[in-house]
Amino acid sequence: MLLFILLVLACVSIAYAIICRFFNPRPLSLSNAHVMITGGSSGIGRAVAIEAVKQGAHVTIIARNKTKLEEAREELKKYTINSNQRVSSKSVDITKDYDLLQTAINQAEAELGPVEVLVNCAGYAEASTFQDTTPEQFQNMLNLNFLGTVYTTKCVIKSMKEQLRGQIVMVSSMAGQIGLFGYTAYASSKFALNGLAQSLHMEMKPYNVMVSVVYPPDTDTPGLAAENISKPEETKLISEAAGVYQPEQVAQTIIEGAKKRKFNISLGIDGLMLTSVNAGMSPVTHLSDAVIQVLSMGIFRLIGLFYIFTFDSIVKKCMKK
Repeated sequence: MLLFILLVLACVSIAYAIICRFFNPRPLSLSNAHVMITGGSSGIGRAVAIEAVKQGAHVTIIARNKTKLEEAREELKKYTINSNQRVSSKSVDITKDYDLLQTAINQAEAELGPVEVLVNCAGYAEASTFQDTTPEQFQNMLNLNFLGTVYTTKCVIKSMKEQLRGQIVMVSSMAGQIGLFGYTAYASSKFALNGLAQSLHMEMKPYNVMVSVVYPPDTDTPGLAAENISKPEETKLISEAAGVYQPEQVAQTIIEGAKKRKFNISLGIDGLMLTSVNAGMSPVTHLSDAVIQVLSMGIFRLIGLFYIFTFDSIVKKCMKK
């Protein structure tokens, strides 16, 4: 009987491996690939750039601050693993002048070759109640978090289609999966990325250009430190549930997820739960993801209801104070 069970398990494992071989996309290699990262001068973007350089990629980082950009570029050079690797930086505001952005990206591609992986890391958050959030704050977060990704992606999409290969990564947030107190502006801009990613994925898949969406939790970056200065008490208490990750952890997850060409990239059990519950009609690029989503949807929804009840309780208690 034991031998029979082992034989069945072996057959199932082999069958699963064969199905995965045809279902899952062929993984990417970053060796000698041109990886472009927006927001690459600090925080998650800088950590992603370092991880890409460590894996042999040619890297272009894009940001506004020339001083921080140059410091980051010099740091990246320390992590190169061969003498052929090149690191470039382009100082440009991805939300302002589209033609200027296109020119900067064209220059980067002339220097390092066509972009094969684009990681849209540029973004920021300001937390406040809907009543206290100004129209300018809504506009600024929408411009950088959403339209900045749109504009940069448009600048590389043509060459990716011509190459018949490419990977576009959009860095959303856990707040891009669940609306939370204080994040009416931020969550809106991050939720929008999912709709963009799903639609673009369907357009580009025939060209072997894939899209990934990353949902990181709070990460120990200068951006989070600035956000915490004026963050409402309710938002702070709710955010504590997911903890704080280090940029290096997030960067490694992004790079590995992009190499595997996964559509949804999450961190931790909370991230897995949110991604599974919010899967809906989103694309599936890996069989294991589909299996997890189908089998866990009910139980994760139940756990999610507990979280929502807890968050509502926090908000109610703070209001009474």
